[in-house]
Amino acid sequence: MTAVSRKDGSAPVFLSVRVHPAARRAKVEKLGPREYKVHVTAPPEKGRANREVLEALASHLGLPVSRLRLVRGTASRIKTVAVVQEGDR
Repeated sequence: MTAVSRKDGSAPVFLSVRVHPAARRAKVEKLGPREYKVHVTAPPEKGRANREVLEALASHLGLPVSRLRLVRGTASRIKTVAVVQEGDR
């Protein structure tokens, strides 16, 4: 599912993500066009939950993890994730 990428590929698409760390089961819920709720089993320690969030989102969207960037909210439950083009860093 690549519904979050722009057709012209010119700019990143930003997703709003609400995270539930240390959940019993990992899952991704789509709340709106660019809004997701991600449950991860990792605790919010040393970036473990953030890594698991990016992996879960990438899997859900059918993208490689290298296409996702955490741009805001590293220490918050509400995060902004950018979906970038293959060559962008």
